[in-house]
Amino acid sequence: MYAIERHERIGVVIGSRGRVTVAELAESLGVTSETVRRDLDLLERQGLLRRVHGGAVANTKTSLIEPTVADRVDRARGAKASIADAALALLGEGFSGSVLLDSGTTTGALAERLAGWRSADGRELIVITNSVPIAALLHLNPAIDLHLLGGTVRGVTSAAVGTTTLDQLAHLRPDIAFVGANGISAEFGLSTPDEREASVKSAMIRSARRSVALVDSTKLGDEALHRFAELRDLDTLISDQDPSGTLSAALDADEVEVIVA
Repeated sequence: MYAIERHERIGVVIGSRGRVTVAELAESLGVTSETVRRDLDLLERQGLLRRVHGGAVANTKTSLIEPTVADRVDRARGAKASIADAALALLGEGFSGSVLLDSGTTTGALAERLAGWRSADGRELIVITNSVPIAALLHLNPAIDLHLLGGTVRGVTSAAVGTTTLDQLAHLRPDIAFVGANGISAEFGLSTPDEREASVKSAMIRSARRSVALVDSTKLGDEALHRFAELRDLDTLISDQDPSGTLSAALDADEVEVIVA
């Protein structure tokens, strides 16, 4: 395969997935890792991508980019729906405990399903959230005992953050927490662009008896600016694709259950 053909293939993969590893490219292109690294270095100098540890990401992808909830709601909609279905299945018909829902569009897809929640024995489901849109979805369901965490509401994510939110979480022990992330990687764990949201997500994971990350496949291997948890802090990861490479190995090593929706 000529270099120009390799570069076109790399551009297609980066454009569709946002991120790629050296090992994946070497295998798919049938060349050595050294050849792939030289190709990536050249494409980075041309401004077509950005080199990161172990591979490359699209040039527009940075650790600080954070689209609004409105901008993200239609992205990977099918994947988020599948993840939400798998998350709901974890609760089962007989679940009667407490659920903590992080802000975000994937947790929002789970909230859409909980909006029609009815327990098998008629007991209320306790749902705690820091998300204004999620609270708006759930507050009319009489089968849900809804608790909205206080704090300063961020315009980008419509999520309550800050010391008030953290203080309330410190006094809670929910049965299960569903959290979202902007990236999850073997080296950096789970991350998000905003420091205040990272603090809240970290507090959610610490407070819960079981922590479940809902992360679609476009974020597997990605890293945002602020880490809020290591892989070993998770009990379960639900995604629409099976993690591969170093991320898969790290999840196995930390005994994180992986559910592919």
